[in-house]
Amino acid sequence: MNIPKVIDLVVNNDLCIGCGLCTYKCSNDTLKMNWSENGLLVPTQINDCLNDGDCLTVCPFNPFPDEKVKTENELSDIFLSETTQKSKEIGRFNAIYTGYSKKYRLTSSSGGIGTYILDELLKNNIVDHVFSVKEGGENSFYQYSISSNRQELLKTSKTRYFPVTLSNVFAEIDKIDGRVAIVGVGCFIKAIRLAQESDHSLKIKIPFLVGIICGGVKSSFFTEYLAESSGIKVNSITKPEYRIKNHESTAGDYSFGCKDKKTDKKSEIRMKTVGDMWGTGMFKANACDFCDDVTTELADISLGDAWMSPYMFDGKGTNVIVSRSNTSEKLINNGIEKGELFIENLDKEKFIFSQKGSFNHRQLGLPYRIKKAQINKLLVPPKRVEITRTSIDLKLVQFFRMKVRAKSFKAWKKSKNAVQFNQEMSLILFVLKKVTKINHYKRTILSKDFIKAIKRKLKN
Repeated sequence: MNIPKVIDLVVNNDLCIGCGLCTYKCSNDTLKMNWSENGLLVPTQINDCLNDGDCLTVCPFNPFPDEKVKTENELSDIFLSETTQKSKEIGRFNAIYTGYSKKYRLTSSSGGIGTYILDELLKNNIVDHVFSVKEGGENSFYQYSISSNRQELLKTSKTRYFPVTLSNVFAEIDKIDGRVAIVGVGCFIKAIRLAQESDHSLKIKIPFLVGIICGGVKSSFFTEYLAESSGIKVNSITKPEYRIKNHESTAGDYSFGCKDKKTDKKSEIRMKTVGDMWGTGMFKANACDFCDDVTTELADISLGDAWMSPYMFDGKGTNVIVSRSNTSEKLINNGIEKGELFIENLDKEKFIFSQKGSFNHRQLGLPYRIKKAQINKLLVPPKRVEITRTSIDLKLVQFFRMKVRAKSFKAWKKSKNAVQFNQEMSLILFVLKKVTKINHYKRTILSKDFIKAIKRKLKN
């Protein structure tokens, strides 16, 4: 039986992110999304494959893309050509802001701008439906669902750090009447743009994309670990919540919570107590290590958290906003005029600083990871970074992050117990913390701002 190209070249090289667009593009229903042994969603083969390769054309991690859609640069030239500015780090854009929705801020994970924009799209008949993530699903806590009014939409206004796939909603996209807005992380948005480029009817069907600035797609093991750490056994988890705010504290001081489905008892744990779950790469999909899109460059509007002073000290939450289309600009300006949005202009360099950790990992560290993959004869999708020499301290950070990521899956499958997992991971996490500290120190003393400050002191 022929193997579909997306399985042969992407899944078997551990590059699948689970977007599910390959199942939509497959011409003879060969593919179905299923859970992998590492708690991630991947396509599996269920029928004989005609092997025409259509499934690969919409894959965001295709190792052999067509030159006209080779990277985010080419795709943004196609879909966002009317933007007024362009940046190597940010991509094409019109303006950058910080702010929040006065109505939706407190009920959202961050500043509520995403919910506000989607509500306005529906209210102004720019779209008729929204594809976003809601509670429920077969063998899952969350799944992509269709909202066609505000009441349905408001059930989606929280961040979900749980694997989901677009396959179930794209199975309906040709059947439903009207236009659709879709919310997604960078790789999902790229897959949609690839689908639109190969099928121009989807450009009309999907006039607006809301991009979530992403720190990496987490396995279902992430939820299991947090629940177990909070006191809920893996087989009793229900209703997990990932960004429970503390309005009296800082933006980063949020909690994870879930319920025990046997007792209905709710348990919470502050994320600060479980250590750095993002900077270490634990439970993260391998594909994320081969992504250089920090800001979800192909969306009409990109939204993230304002991880910088003074906004990070406000526990109610504040968004960073990258506006990339005329429609998004109009919605933001209308929101300001109506007094529904609090918005401030943000300097490009300050925005980059707010996502500094992600830029460092995805762009500075990527050449090393590409080299390692090539040495191991693994396929890598085309990337926009230059393969240059990497300092020994940065190599060590990347080496141990890759080791931590891989070991986290093995260690969790072995015990499914938070205490045992923490013990098994403690040594390698300690080493990673030390080499990361050395790298940060070196980067600080070699930075232009630091050198300028030293020169000023010497002059005085």
